[in-house]
Amino acid sequence: MDRLARGRVFVYTKASDYHEGSGAMQVSEAYAKLCSVMGKSHVKRDEPMSRHTSFKIGGPADLLVSPETSEQVLYCYRTGRTYGLPVFLMGNGSNLLVGDAGIRGMVLKTAGGYDDIAFDGERVRVQSGMLLSKLTNTALRHGLTGLEFACGIPGSVGGAVVMNAGAYGGQMADVVERVTAYDPETDTVRDFSKDELDYGYRHSVFRDRDMIVLEATLRLIQGDAARSKETVKDLNCRRREKQPLELPSAGSVFKRPEGYYAGTLIEESGCKGMRVGDAMVSEKHAGFIVNTGHATAKNVLDLIEKVRQTVHEKSGVWLEPEIHMVGEMPAEE
Repeated sequence: MDRLARGRVFVYTKASDYHEGSGAMQVSEAYAKLCSVMGKSHVKRDEPMSRHTSFKIGGPADLLVSPETSEQVLYCYRTGRTYGLPVFLMGNGSNLLVGDAGIRGMVLKTAGGYDDIAFDGERVRVQSGMLLSKLTNTALRHGLTGLEFACGIPGSVGGAVVMNAGAYGGQMADVVERVTAYDPETDTVRDFSKDELDYGYRHSVFRDRDMIVLEATLRLIQGDAARSKETVKDLNCRRREKQPLELPSAGSVFKRPEGYYAGTLIEESGCKGMRVGDAMVSEKHAGFIVNTGHATAKNVLDLIEKVRQTVHEKSGVWLEPEIHMVGEMPAEE
């Protein structure tokens, strides 16, 4: 794998994405329109993304909108497009690195309010903004098992569905039965059956297509909830012991290379404790980069590249980032 170029690491949005470059006016008009329909408490201007990511890193988003219903999700997206604004969909921000200059256009954040859930026997229909930990505990209270692996994953259902999140031998592909998503290309909402989801390691059909996951239907198992709660308790203990949960991070930074473990390669290459500014390779788990104080996105990016180069020199393996990187970086002087 070739060296990652900085320009390909981040998804840049530029003034040319706005109609005739009049971005500021369009943001103002979209803000006024959204506030009139949703209320100011759901719409924020120049909102620091560091408040919305587990890394505690990221410059301001022109607009950040928090919908609570499917109708509001679609309304926000369509409003953004009507005013020529790029729209970025995010869940809980737990696997996200945002550029130091922030995000141009609209951030559509589903985690926190868009999280209704309904039970029908062993089937669970849940909106994409629900946190996985909440979903797991709610399912257990209904006597349903099968989500124990997800108890400590800090993301939302939507993000987990898109990237086929997994841990401790389980993954979303094991439990997802159907997904409802909005396709901006055709301006339609459609259902995807399990066979259409193209699940693989940290991959789904939604990684390749610009769609908004609205809700998922999961098929769980009526099982021994008491035993499953003990499993959840044990897994959470193991996470606390092995992962640097006391410091801001975005979880595992790199995908698992075939035949290897990223954390092991990084540790064997002598990268534990390696730093760039306040970004550091965790001394507790080498697969994590942590924010030890006031790390910037540039610090993290430079450290990612330093780790990749070092691991490649020692093992011949190029590590591929797993975290999602988006936004703008300040122009280099």
